[in-house]
Amino acid sequence: MSSQRLFGTDGVRGLANVDLTAELALDLSVAAAHVLGEAGAFEGHRPRAVVGRDPRASGEFLEAAVVAGLASAGVDVVRLGVLPTPAVAYLTGVTGSDLGVMLSASHNPMPDNGIKFLARGGIKLDDAIEDAIEVRTGEEWQRPTGAAVGRVLDDGQGFETYVSHLVRSAPNRFEGVKVVIDCANGAASLTAPEALRRLGAEVITYAAAPDGLNINRDCGSTHMEGLRREVIGHGADLGIALDGDADRCLAVDAGGELVDGDQILAVLALAMRDSGELSNDTVVATVMSNLGFVQAMVREQIAVEQTKVGDRYVLEAMKAGGHKLGGEQSGHVILSDHATTGDGTLTAVMLLARLAQTGKSLRDLAGVMTRLPQVLVNVPNVDKSRAGSDTGVQAAVAAATARLGDTGRVLLRPSGTEPLVRVMVEAESSDTAHEVAHALADVVATSLKL
Repeated sequence: MSSQRLFGTDGVRGLANVDLTAELALDLSVAAAHVLGEAGAFEGHRPRAVVGRDPRASGEFLEAAVVAGLASAGVDVVRLGVLPTPAVAYLTGVTGSDLGVMLSASHNPMPDNGIKFLARGGIKLDDAIEDAIEVRTGEEWQRPTGAAVGRVLDDGQGFETYVSHLVRSAPNRFEGVKVVIDCANGAASLTAPEALRRLGAEVITYAAAPDGLNINRDCGSTHMEGLRREVIGHGADLGIALDGDADRCLAVDAGGELVDGDQILAVLALAMRDSGELSNDTVVATVMSNLGFVQAMVREQIAVEQTKVGDRYVLEAMKAGGHKLGGEQSGHVILSDHATTGDGTLTAVMLLARLAQTGKSLRDLAGVMTRLPQVLVNVPNVDKSRAGSDTGVQAAVAAATARLGDTGRVLLRPSGTEPLVRVMVEAESSDTAHEVAHALADVVATSLKL
């Protein structure tokens, strides 16, 4: 793999058959079985895993490698076939499986792929467990024989179990709502339209014909232009955009205007507050959430707890505080009463429920917040370790913060993988945001030069 550590923030990911090979997938699966087994996860019973994938062509051979690795280590394996990441997480929990495995590179281009391991209950593995798996990948081991090897079965109920769960989660039906759903030619191409139709919506599908090669190609949450055209052309009330593994959701209103993760989070926060489901009247977001979102929540007397960027940090804060709703600007939304991870289709279900319940347009609902212009400048080839301590940089940040006052903010973030610092500025006007961001970026480039 290209980085020192195999596991990133969302499993192991890379160019399939180059970075992520069949051999590595098999070795990782064997190591996962050993680490979890020795940690006591399989104690007193025969271990069981469920394995799902998105429709990438490389997922076919990687699935075979993962299944072979787990079964050779004595784990019974149930192949779920093509299903979204949140479906695999849900099925890991409801089937009482000891391990869930998802093969997907999410919104990445088709040549990439990835492996994500889920613990019992459908939750992400702790960093320490991932580290242990990485250390033990490729080690010599004593292989079971005879009846001790794992058995492999195909599951025929996963689709129905997951879709039924989505339908049960909806607080009301969607009759009268016309929606276009962009499935990114990905893992939710069948499940998402089916769930929305069962709930009464008029559903028009877009990019819902995966062929193994077209996932995320000019479609999905990273390419919204086609969805905009479809919504306007069909006179739909809104459009929903998923990504390749359907763990995130973005939207467009009837006029084709983007409704991002912050706006969706704001709409759902008000819906849950009104229904009494928003525990502690608090929503969890990251430091990258638009200041307009925070301002809107303050006006609505909803507290915002902010975390580092990454849905795992959002989930940790939700668990620690007993909160029910959290998410990111990118469209990862976690509704912990119904899911253990971000679920794009579940998010869409709740968004459509709010439209149907209130009779309001998505534009009106999303209007609860005003997105402030946000400018992000990457400053490369700098000593990112000094970003928080250099006196020149800190003085420039203080001056920029004072200039913006309550109408904007400044955020410096060292990259986790590259020698660069990200400068983010929000302001009331785009011109001001650009001016402040680039001035600050110049200071960072000069003061932290390698």
